Amino acid sequence: MDLILDTNALSAVAEGQPEIGRMVNTAARPAIPVIVLGEYRFGTAGSRFRIAYEGWLEKYLSTYVILPVDEGTAIKYASLRMELKAAGTPIPSNDIWIAALCRQHSRPILSRDRHFDLVRGLKRVAW
Repeated sequence: MDLILDTNALSAVAEGQPEIGRMVNTAARPAIPVIVLGEYRFGTAGSRFRIAYEGWLEKYLSTYVILPVDEGTAIKYASLRMELKAAGTPIPSNDIWIAALCRQHSRPILSRDRHFDLVRGLKRVAW
């Protein structure tokens, strides 16, 4: 199964959590949205383990597909944000972008964030 990693999933992989490592290693083409990459880099920038996290990222980033935001993503984002607003179920803005990328690429999200369950048609895989 092709998976798109949320920030908490990427962090769990970097920390060496075995269960999530197995899930990602069996994925055909695991992907990281550029939004997740930005969140991860921001989170690690202030960490006392910054050097180790940056080293892990430098070593393994090339094994992932990096998903950029483009016009197709923007269209999915606008539609999804309107759906969530109409349903009265807002989620964080960055996560709407991530969910839009999941829709655009027809892939499930690997995340512990349950608010992704509010996105119609999006499959969330938890660990």
